[in-house]
Amino acid sequence: MLSIYDLISDHQLLLNLETEELAFSILKCLHSFPSKERAKLNFKFLTSPYMLEDYPNEHHNEIVRALMEAWAWLKNEGLIVPIPGSDLDQVRITKKGENVKDNNALEAYKKAKLLPKQLLHSSIAEDIWSNFSRGKYDTAIFEAFKAVEIAVRNTGGYTAADYGVDLMRKAFHVQNGPLTDQNQLKPEREATAHLFAGAIGLYKNPQSHRNVSVTAEEAVEIIMFASHLLRIVDSRV
Repeated sequence: MLSIYDLISDHQLLLNLETEELAFSILKCLHSFPSKERAKLNFKFLTSPYMLEDYPNEHHNEIVRALMEAWAWLKNEGLIVPIPGSDLDQVRITKKGENVKDNNALEAYKKAKLLPKQLLHSSIAEDIWSNFSRGKYDTAIFEAFKAVEIAVRNTGGYTAADYGVDLMRKAFHVQNGPLTDQNQLKPEREATAHLFAGAIGLYKNPQSHRNVSVTAEEAVEIIMFASHLLRIVDSRV
């Protein structure tokens, strides 16, 4: 079994860690427990003298407070849950927590948290977030902008023969586009048409023809942009 000290022997480093980083160290400790010892998974054992004895005594209270915050974070994230009927605040590692065992899984989990699922347009929230959380950033971007194209086609009353940049130009035509807001000034209507045409040309078309390298952070920004475009389409229904 690993203790926190086995992973972070420098007390000052432990106290300087972000709550999330310390929480993952705790999770590594919990994963190290043999199956027959899993009943010991509780906060009191984690902060027992046995687990903290190698740290300077004068810093024990600070360390316990930091560990308490990290423990609460693990619960809030659904990585550990209390065992019903337990008198010792015993917990078990959840299915989600079982998937976060090594550094690669940890990095994937952190990146998945970058995309706020609750802020995505409802039509793409599940599928796009699922692809993103598995590291399929180019697929997530392509599917997000395919959803934009489909929404424009359906809302504008077009057929499958209408697609891509040309579809955007028709749907948001300054004079007679069915999705054009005629209450806007002409420059704004033109800008909206350029916005949709440019987005499809830049973010959907390349992804459908070749592999495009993109970071998690870039993917978040692009997917949120697609979500915004979908809300514009909604406003034109």
